[in-house]
Amino acid sequence: MSADQGEFLIVTGMSGAGRSTVANALEDLGWYVVDNLPPQMLRPLLDLANLGGAALPKVAAVVDVRGRDLFDGFPGVARALREHGSVQVVFLDAVDDVLVRRFESVRRPHPLQGDGTLLDGIRTERTRVAPLREAADIIIDTSSLNVHQLATKVNEVFAEEGAARHKLTVMSFGFKYGLPSDADLVADMRFLPNPFWIDELRGSTGLDSEVRDYVLTRDGAQEFLDAYTAALRPVLEGYQRENKSHSMVAIGCTGGKHRSVAMVEELAARLGQIPGVAVTVRHRDLGRE
Repeated sequence: MSADQGEFLIVTGMSGAGRSTVANALEDLGWYVVDNLPPQMLRPLLDLANLGGAALPKVAAVVDVRGRDLFDGFPGVARALREHGSVQVVFLDAVDDVLVRRFESVRRPHPLQGDGTLLDGIRTERTRVAPLREAADIIIDTSSLNVHQLATKVNEVFAEEGAARHKLTVMSFGFKYGLPSDADLVADMRFLPNPFWIDELRGSTGLDSEVRDYVLTRDGAQEFLDAYTAALRPVLEGYQRENKSHSMVAIGCTGGKHRSVAMVEELAARLGQIPGVAVTVRHRDLGRE
């Protein structure tokens, strides 16, 4: 592709081989994904992506036999696009008995099954997609992969070098305003002395140096930060292995103004050093009092 063009990917292959899993994994990596696109719309989508520039730097289209008769034009369309070096084609495959088990597990018919058996539909599809498989840039056999392993494979192939594989939000909050419903993990800072009861600190927040220094030097503060960071490291590394792309750690105190804010700032700085983790800080209740 030319320097001013982004990346364009066509995902195709056998039904039941994992196209939905691949599409979701690509979305998690920042791709704009269009599912079940008629092949005849590939050229307009590519033109739109090129016009979009930075707005659409990575576009993936899932094209398969769900397009019915329109799918017959796919090999010619893909060939025309690939001759110009505009796209890459990823073909997902699996052996027939694995595909049969997957369809039976979800109790859905094969899109080409008609009045025949599952195996009839699979064999018909395999014949129709054979030219695409032969011309594909990347072939992924998913026969022995579960959904997590397949998502990991997509990350290995398409993630940018050094790109974060897990996005973590570290959020402060006040217990008196309620627990955050979307938190994965919650920690309570009310074991630390409350700066609210110190006149010269009451009007400041955990973002101010005098409050931060007070909170971080109280007994137990550094011990908590050291231990909690060590405890979260294997959790965040495990989230990456299991392709959990987002999580939230919530740190609370009474009002969400002093202790939790200061501790969130420090904890976020430490967790941001873990490879593959991108950290965002949010102070839910700061300024609410």
